[in-house]
Formats: sequence, structure tokens, C-alpha cells
Amino acid sequence: MSIIKENDLIDSVADALQFISYYHPLDFVKAVHEAYEREESKAAKDAMAQILINSRMCAEGKRPICQDTGIVTVFIKIGMNVQWETTKSVADMVNEGVRRAYTLPENVLRASILADPAGARKNTKDNTPAVIHMEMVPGDTVEVHVAAKGGGSENKSKLAMLNPSDDIVEWVKKTVPTMGAGWCPPGMLGIGIGGTAEKAMVMAKESLMEPVDIHELKERGPQNRVEELRLEIFDAVNNLGIGAQGLGGLTTVLDVKIMDYPTHAASLPVAMIPNCAATRHAHFVLDGSGPADLVPPSLDDWPEITWEVGDSVRRVNLNEITPEQVKEWQPGETILLNGKMLTGRDAAHKKMVEMIANGEELPVDLKGRFIYYVGPVDPVRDEAVGPAGPTTATRMDKFTRTILNETGLLGMIGKSERGPIAIEAIKEFGAVYLMAVGGAAYLVSKAIKKADVIAFPELGMEAIYEFDVVDMPVTVAVDSEGTSVHITGPAEWKARIEEQALEIK
Repeated sequence: MSIIKENDLIDSVADALQFISYYHPLDFVKAVHEAYEREESKAAKDAMAQILINSRMCAEGKRPICQDTGIVTVFIKIGMNVQWETTKSVADMVNEGVRRAYTLPENVLRASILADPAGARKNTKDNTPAVIHMEMVPGDTVEVHVAAKGGGSENKSKLAMLNPSDDIVEWVKKTVPTMGAGWCPPGMLGIGIGGTAEKAMVMAKESLMEPVDIHELKERGPQNRVEELRLEIFDAVNNLGIGAQGLGGLTTVLDVKIMDYPTHAASLPVAMIPNCAATRHAHFVLDGSGPADLVPPSLDDWPEITWEVGDSVRRVNLNEITPEQVKEWQPGETILLNGKMLTGRDAAHKKMVEMIANGEELPVDLKGRFIYYVGPVDPVRDEAVGPAGPTTATRMDKFTRTILNETGLLGMIGKSERGPIAIEAIKEFGAVYLMAVGGAAYLVSKAIKKADVIAFPELGMEAIYEFDVVDMPVTVAVDSEGTSVHITGPAEWKARIEEQALEIK
């Protein structure tokens, strides 16, 4: 029998969440670097370079990899011989660990959890509660997997109740393109097969706790049907040409993980959950000897990557930008933004559209301005702002026409693709949509020299800020004519990959 003290679990959860906020798993870093070395698409290669540079910067500076520091998921296996030295429940101890991690002054993490999700949606302020899965197992230890899952990737989760005769690979192949790029590829796909609907989803999530090892599997060869499926899905998805950040390229997924469970004869539940470029998880075991000891990786384990902007990059002064200048920008072109931009995401857009409908004056003039879809981490030390990467732009699509028409907004900045209704509005009003790299939040924040809240302070991280930026790198994702690189890029690379496959045959 082992005795686990209350603070052993609380401190271990808190330490693990801090640890994973700024240290990528090294197997993931290695996999992204290998994909970077193989990549032939310049846009995708540039995106992966920024992800790798950001990863190393976060490891050095101990600041979050992504501004979305996630919803906490914990898988905990409790040995039946364990005795607890506490008056708290296991869930209360885990949530106290989450609370301490997310409010640590040295590295404040963004609180994103909202209570009353179908009503007031009020922020709990400390990112609690976590989603906890507990299992009683033989033994005298407590085994814990901790993960922090970003909303952009979690929102792309899929569940299908297939017929037993249906082809799982075909379903994945058909479904992944519908997920868009809001899950920030390259990442991993977790797949749960069997059980019931809820069991399949839990297995898909739990499978993402495993290390990247697809290339080792390829070398030794599959030994069962699940391993065959992993390889088949890995190749099928990468052959889609979606690429890093959805810009088109050779690598969309770094690994495919599968867990399965017996199911009903009439059923074939299949769940799929992606992990993004800010993959964050840690594993530890408590045996009664104290809290977990998480060993920091060596900075020597990160590749030396540089990202050169090149002579052809266009530098833009946002304080003097005109619609005529925007019309010159080409799809896929790299732009370095300088000057003042506004921020605003879901809650701010909803509030502005409601004010417009009620004939109220907006608290900020958007005419000729650019708005960045971001909810930054609070600053620490001498930072102007904490990590401030983009949020998924498609969530703002339903507001886009109204905002462009009623305010004269000129440009938008976010991550992933825009949907048809937003693209039509961008084309109609001669606006532009720029894409920043998801998973490079700390790198982006270094371009922000000043940040002031200028409207809706009650919205917290969703308030409207004014950022003053120097050389913030973005890509023209939808130009003023409505051409989207998230449509043209993957189509081009899918065709290239198919041509290469035919040549090999």
C-alpha cells in the first residue's frame, strides 16, 4: 500500500500544466523538423519554420506555446491499494492543481473556461474545472496523463456511427477536408473505434497521449489490423495535400493514433479528434514518495531553424494603408505589418453587431483599420502582451458582411481558411484577409510593442485592444478579388502528389 498526500497530486498537476505550456514533447519537435526537412511547399515550410522557432523560444523563455492554453483533460488510473491523505475528492485535488497552474504569477496562463455554456458563458477565471476520466486499476500507484487542448483543434472533433460494412479509411479521407485548417496542422489524429459513441470519443482523446512513432511502425511493418489502419490513414490524409496550416504541402498529419474496443454487432462507432501544432501533454506516476519530478529537456534537442523573410517581402504601414494599396497584394504573398491594429474575436464581434443593429455608436472607429482575431495571454515582466497567436477566423464569418458594410473595416487577420460567405463579402467590399501562423503565439507576440485595451474591458481576453506592431509576419490568405490560398494551395499540392504517385508506379 502507498499513501499519496493531497499536495503530491495538486503540485504534480500544477507543475505538469506549467511544464507543457512551454515545452513541446520532444518526439513532436523531432517529427515537425523531419516534416520541415522533407517539405517542398514554400508556404508550408515557412509555417513549420515559425512553429519550430516559436517552440524553442517558449522553451527558453518559459512562456506559452499558444495563447490558447487549452481546456485541461486528465486521465487518471488509481491503484486499488492506494490510500489518500486528504479530505478532498480526487476531482477537487486535480482542479486545485489546475487553478494554481493557470494563476501562477511567473507564467500566467490564459483562462478560457466558461461556466453556463448555453447561457451567460461566464469565465471561471482560473480555467477550472478540468475534464477528468478516472479508472480504478490493480496496484499501489497513481498514473496520470495531463493534457491542455486548444479550442481550435477540439472544435474539429468528429463522430460517426458507421455501418459495420463501411470503410473507415474512406470516412477519414472524406471527413478531414471538412475540418478546414482551424486545427493548425501539422498535428496528430486520434481515432477511437468501437464501444459506444461516448467510448469512441474518449478513446480518440486518450490515444493522443501517446508518442509520435509512425515512422518506426513503417520500418518494422504492421502486426495487426489497427496498425495497418494507422499506416493507411496516415498516407491517405497526407495525400490530400492540405499541408501545414492548410496552405498546401506534403505533410498534414505527423502521426495517427488508434484505440479500439469491442462493439455491438450492429454498430461501428468511429471518433476522430485532432491535436494541433501546440500539442501539450505529460505523463507522471505517484508512488507515495512525493510529487512528480518532471525533467526539463535540453535546448540542444531543438533544431537550429531560421526564418528569413527575403527581399520580396512587402512591408506595410497600417497607419497609412489605403484600399488601393490592398488591391495590389497577391494571394500567398508574405506581408510584414507595422503600425497600429485592433483586436477582436467572437464576443467583441457579437457585441458590435448587436450595437449596430440597435443603432448605437461603436466605441472604436473601424474605418480603414485592420482587426486581429486574438485573445492574448496576460503579460508578465516587461512584456507588452503575452503570447498572442491568431484564433480560428471562420468563427467570425457570420459577422463579416455586417462589419465590412457598416464600419468600413479594411482587413482581418486570423488563422485557417474563410468560408464562402466571408470570401464573398471580402470580394464585394475590396477587403483582405491575412493569415498568421497558428502555433507560433510567442513568436508573434515579440512583434507587438504596445498593447492597450480600448473597448469592452469587461470581456477580459476578448476585449478590443489596440496593438502597435513591428514587422508582424502574415500571409495574404484571401485577396481583394476573393482568391483563397486555402482553396488553391491544397488543390495544387493534391494534384502534385497524385502526379508523383503515378510517376513512381
